[in-house]
Formats: sequence, structure tokens, C-alpha cells
Amino acid sequence: EVQLVESGGGLVQAGGSLRLSCAASGFTFDDYAMGWFRQAPGKEREGVSCISSIDGNTYYADSVKGRFTISKDNAKNTVYLQMDSLKPEDTAVYYCNRLVNKIGWGQGTQVTVSS
Repeated sequence: EVQLVESGGGLVQAGGSLRLSCAASGFTFDDYAMGWFRQAPGKEREGVSCISSIDGNTYYADSVKGRFTISKDNAKNTVYLQMDSLKPEDTAVYYCNRLVNKIGWGQGTQVTVSS
């Protein structure tokens, strides 16, 4: 079964840090660029960051550049998002997915940043 399971969210004060994890199963993880996305209340889901399957190149949305770091562990079929210097506007449900040929969205993990 193809599956994505996100974890690591929580409630944190502004300026704090969280590390999100996304465990993938049911497909050849190494073959796919992976991305993190988020959806805030009343807003559309947006891309946050992605990492290439070929050379490990990374991309960040301007809103998180310099604060978030994406990485992946192919041996563990897991992609991570280290989030530092969190801001209240980072509050959202965070999801991971393949960058292309997306599969069904997981349940996501809630990140809430208090001011």
C-alpha cells in the first residue's frame, strides 16, 4: 500500500523549532523528488520545500528560506523538515508528497506557532 505518514508537529512559541518527519512506503522512495506542503485555515495548500531524488538539490519558498531545512534518508524512506525561527504565520497542517505523480495525501501534522 502506498502511504505517507507525517509526524512531529506540535505547539511551539514564536522563535522555536520543530522537526517534521514523513515516512513513505509502497513505492521506490529513491526514485522520487519529495516535497513538503502546508495548508493554513481558509487558505489553499502551498508548497514549502522540495528535494531532488537525483542530486539532493533543494528548493524553498521565499517565506521559509533561511529558516527551514529539508533532508531525506533513503535508507529509512523518510523525508524531514527542520523548522527553526518559527513564526505565527507558519501555523498550518503540514503534508509531504511526491513532487510529481502525487499520491493520496496523508493525514498531515499540525504545527501551531503562538506569538
